[in-house]
Amino acid sequence: MSQAAKLYEGKAKILYATADPEILLTVYKDDATAFNAQKRGQIKGKGEINCQITAALFAWLGSKDIPTHYLDCPEPNQMRVKAVEIIPIEVVIRNIAAGSLCRQTGLPEGKILATPLVEYYYKSDELGDPLLTRDRIFLLDLVTPERLAEIEKMAREINKNLQSFFDKCKITLVDFKLEFGIDRQQNLLLADEISPDTCRLWDQKQNDPQSRVMDKDRFRKDLGQVENAYQEVQQRVLTQLKL
Repeated sequence: MSQAAKLYEGKAKILYATADPEILLTVYKDDATAFNAQKRGQIKGKGEINCQITAALFAWLGSKDIPTHYLDCPEPNQMRVKAVEIIPIEVVIRNIAAGSLCRQTGLPEGKILATPLVEYYYKSDELGDPLLTRDRIFLLDLVTPERLAEIEKMAREINKNLQSFFDKCKITLVDFKLEFGIDRQQNLLLADEISPDTCRLWDQKQNDPQSRVMDKDRFRKDLGQVENAYQEVQQRVLTQLKL
């Protein structure tokens, strides 16, 4: 590890090269950020928890014919992945109104959307990850219309599968963020992670609006018991998959 070349360090992960140019090593960190990194902290054990949740969900999605960059986990907080070129678009799927959707539209929190909403955001910290229209995506030449249609189709399929899966865990998948990449064969692969860092998750066993939160909103809103919430998500996911 110490001799591996660091390729990139983000808010939650570090990416290293390996001896194989088509395989990279991702190391998950305990660092936590919110509000475009204006709020910073640490969540004990988060790196290992998010890595294990992501690995389990990516492997499960792979069994549902969703292609991902996941290969394996050499260590609890490390994931080997296929090298991909990340598309600079964050894809957000919303099933229930919450967060910025409520702030920007006036919709009441908790309103179930008749059809899942798919939104696109420009992956740019400098610009504050702004919401993109389809025309802006094509203006910036981020992807072709054909590739965007492929991304949306895959995102909706992932959402359908994850909604059903989390429901079995007694967790409501409110909304979540996805990232995609292109491998050397020009295949579209699900990349990055699926974890309490990137999903808004509500505990179906709790009715209180604060007690039900099982994701990074506990850190954002200073609700406390952040580690416990992450651990509970991990336990339910792994138990459901019987890992």
